[in-house]
Amino acid sequence: MKKIIISTMFIALLTGISSCDKGFDELNVNPTAATSLNPVFTFNNAIINTAFPASMLVFEEPIVQQLFSPNSGVLAGGNFNVDNRGPAGPNAALWQQYYPNVVRYLVDVINQTSGDAKRSNLYNMARIWKAYTFMVLTDSYGDLPYSEAGLGYLKGNVTPKYDTQQSIYDDLIKELSEATAALDATKPTEAGEVAYGGDIAKWKRAGNSLLLRVGMRLSKVNPTLAQSTVQKAVAGGLMQASTDNMAVRNDANYKNPVGNLLNSTEAANYYLTGYFVDYLKSTADPRLQSIAVRYVGAKSGPEQTAARAVTDPAQQIGMPLGFDNGTIPARALADKLASFYDYSQLDRNRLGRFDVPTYLVTYAQTQLLLAEAAQRGWTTGNAADFYNAGITAHMQQLGITNANAAVPPAAITAYLAANPYVAAKGLEQINTQYWVASLLNGPEAFANFRRSGFPKLTPNPYPGKEIKGSFINRLSYPDFENSVNGASRQAAIDRQGPDNLDTRVWWDKQ
Repeated sequence: MKKIIISTMFIALLTGISSCDKGFDELNVNPTAATSLNPVFTFNNAIINTAFPASMLVFEEPIVQQLFSPNSGVLAGGNFNVDNRGPAGPNAALWQQYYPNVVRYLVDVINQTSGDAKRSNLYNMARIWKAYTFMVLTDSYGDLPYSEAGLGYLKGNVTPKYDTQQSIYDDLIKELSEATAALDATKPTEAGEVAYGGDIAKWKRAGNSLLLRVGMRLSKVNPTLAQSTVQKAVAGGLMQASTDNMAVRNDANYKNPVGNLLNSTEAANYYLTGYFVDYLKSTADPRLQSIAVRYVGAKSGPEQTAARAVTDPAQQIGMPLGFDNGTIPARALADKLASFYDYSQLDRNRLGRFDVPTYLVTYAQTQLLLAEAAQRGWTTGNAADFYNAGITAHMQQLGITNANAAVPPAAITAYLAANPYVAAKGLEQINTQYWVASLLNGPEAFANFRRSGFPKLTPNPYPGKEIKGSFINRLSYPDFENSVNGASRQAAIDRQGPDNLDTRVWWDKQ
């Protein structure tokens, strides 16, 4: 069985030497002490490392039935409704990626710039990015280290407590509200940061759009707080176009981990699900032609060649759930395919490239959340208008991601006319479109599916599931936490519930 290679991205931090007469006394400097390194470089390191690890293909994407593999071993997870632990288990990959490579750097930046009036914008940018990082982490795992996280060097705390998700969300609202409001274009704008190049107006819109997401996440557990948070976000000003998207902008040096995997060891092992393809076909969604490719007649990975590649929506066939690599060959033959290599895949030459952005918060998602807020009566505006704007924005985003995936304007207009918003089933329509718009943002698609209950997925019928319910509700804690921070981990389990895939996080109220 091939092993997943979860790429860890690093950024080279280069600093100039201002004088040539510095001597060997430099060797006596404590290498772990704070230096004059511009903290914007540390911030950029955190930004780049926020790109989702490839483990997203093992859990989140299969759980929400967009992409999955029929293979077992290291690829087992959401595809079979089983856990996958161990020293390097994919259940732990997000934790292992974010805590040392994102959280630690953000805490350092915040500590270094706190109280420095000249770096106040960088200080608040880091607070916004930290809020995003912890929203992803707590949505995935539930209670976890937050208030004491990243303080190992600064305060010697190597066994941070696990904060409750409720307290984390309370602080996310506070941090986003304060940090976004405090951004000031009259102060140094930090043009060297790689998210928005120091564009304070875009940072403000990103912070408020993330606050909108935070508010909507609370719609089940605390509708009153959800509504007030949404209204605060809207009043602050939200994203206005896809150029405002909050993303990690990957390239040949800092590759998208998911795209990198899909173009290397697992190129022939991941497929679009039957549910996802069938949904897009059922509404004549033009995005299917931008997203999917089928290598017609392929009987092996090497036969998935450009000569066999077909993007015609009518010829796309998603792989059905419920099968593994022992049973899928017979099903492929029953579907009149040459082999299971003949099922539709995410086109790795367009949206699945190694240099496509990792979208974190988008204008399309923001418009769809506004549609739901309007449908609930939490904000002014017309839900149908927001709904149409969200769909349009995502279709346009595909062309921004890769020109060869562009959806023609006429196709967008025709789709909206053929699939109008109907208020009576508005929440389902909105959140199903949010699911489509969150393709390749597995953590967000997984979180919003749990919150909203849409789309109405049919439970994965694989017979060997480990869960008691119909769907996985969270990721399990990394096993190594039991040895390095066992008491704190156990306190969280005692409070939250068993450390398994069935336990619900706080905001996922039944």
